[in-house]
Amino acid sequence: MPSLKDIRTRINSVKTTRQVTSAMKMVSAAKFKKAQDDIFHIRPYVDKLTGIIYDLTNSLDEEVDFAFSEKRDPNRVLIFVVTSNRGLCGAFNSNVIKETEKLIRTKFFAQLKNDSLHIVAVGKQGQKVLKMHDYTVVGDFNDFYSHPSFEEASNMAEMVMDSFLRKEYDRVLMVYNEFINAAVHEVKTFQFLPLEIPFDEHFLHPVNYIFEPDKLTIINKVIPKALKTIFYRILLESLASEHGARMTSMHKATDNATHLLSELQLAYNKVRQGAITKEILEIVGGAEALKK
Repeated sequence: MPSLKDIRTRINSVKTTRQVTSAMKMVSAAKFKKAQDDIFHIRPYVDKLTGIIYDLTNSLDEEVDFAFSEKRDPNRVLIFVVTSNRGLCGAFNSNVIKETEKLIRTKFFAQLKNDSLHIVAVGKQGQKVLKMHDYTVVGDFNDFYSHPSFEEASNMAEMVMDSFLRKEYDRVLMVYNEFINAAVHEVKTFQFLPLEIPFDEHFLHPVNYIFEPDKLTIINKVIPKALKTIFYRILLESLASEHGARMTSMHKATDNATHLLSELQLAYNKVRQGAITKEILEIVGGAEALKK
């Protein structure tokens, strides 16, 4: 049976922990609102931009190979692993790392053995674990989370696109958490390069437009902008998912601390009641002994 002092010490410790988790929950809630708004604003723009590319490409008179959609054998592969810089967000980071390792084992094991599979980390948590597991991490963009902006994401995307054009990599993939709501996010693997342009009748419009300049020039201008915007959207998806996951985790931690405090308080009252009862019995016993 723990003493009153031990229980008091533990109660104070749990109260301090609850204050910390409650404060972290409120901070994440404030950041989550902005990140959620950013996601809801950029999604329609990206969908429309990619829709224009698909529509124009499918309306060309003949099939054309574009620089960023050139299909090659995946001899050299680059994987962007998008995690967070900090923990305390549940399974947010571990799910991405597990999905990355599963992807490597099932699809790119030969490239891993040939040392032609490289990883770029966006987030310190993923970088730390993947380096620990002896993967080749060739770079990181952990500073993005300090001041997330389209300009920063655009520079990152442009570096990757230039590497693809120089044929340093044949395929570039991104593993990240896609935002669904505050409590739910889903791990996704997206092929960033080469850009897949599917044939879909949904994108074929019967209206004939006059293009100035021609369709091919427009497509070549729009594709790089679309890729940069897609890259930025994926980072925002992960950022919103991170804040939602941390907010949910801290909410659960605060509730658990509150529940634990009630149990500790009950245990404290029982021990204190037992101690008082024992003192009363000792006093009564002493009084009876004096009468004799």
